[in-house]
Amino acid sequence: MNVASITEMWDRLTGTQPDPSGWLVGATALLALAAVLARRVWHVLRNAVTIAHEGGHGLAALLTGRRLQGIRLHSDTSGLTVSRGRPHGPGMVLTAAAGYTAPSLLGLAGAGLLAAGHITALLWGATALLLVMLVMIRNAYGMLTVLVTGALFLLVSWLTKAQVQAAFAYLVVWFLLLGGVRPVAELQRTRRRDPRGSSDADQLARLTGTPAALWLMVFYAVALCSLLGGGRLLLPG
Repeated sequence: MNVASITEMWDRLTGTQPDPSGWLVGATALLALAAVLARRVWHVLRNAVTIAHEGGHGLAALLTGRRLQGIRLHSDTSGLTVSRGRPHGPGMVLTAAAGYTAPSLLGLAGAGLLAAGHITALLWGATALLLVMLVMIRNAYGMLTVLVTGALFLLVSWLTKAQVQAAFAYLVVWFLLLGGVRPVAELQRTRRRDPRGSSDADQLARLTGTPAALWLMVFYAVALCSLLGGGRLLLPG
């Protein structure tokens, strides 16, 4: 790869792209909402939320000095992130809290990039994060899921026109913002049937000595505030 090619790639990455039309932003929002609400579609696309969820656990573990052992993604859209370190303390609390908050916070960060016109940076950044995550995947289904998702981002960013890239980027960000709320509601329903379960909220309750319901409220607050903030960034003024 010569210097001119590297310069061109850098310009694409750091440059801005034109804002899409208002109808495209609204259409992608409605499409993402339909995907979250439709049970069969959600069951498939929830894998993307699980990737963000487990990636959040993994990133928090690394940032707090824990040793990340591996990540597993399962066909029922559940996942597991294993890290080594102190079984209690701030690092463990942040690692446990990062899962349900990660999809919404990623969506909010993505909304910020799109509002600034950095569509290419979002697509390439997502591809890079997926490649990094792939190194830590420890089961075949997880590897397949991350590879397919990363390939989709790569193909869209390299082989499609600007309008298609914009539509895909906005759809992904809307899906993360809207899809970040539903898992919290699902967790709440699950805990009603099994209040002594092993969910992230229950783990956080044991780590901090506070009720699991309080952590549910934290998850809801992050998801809803991210949705409102991201929506304000994405929707035309």
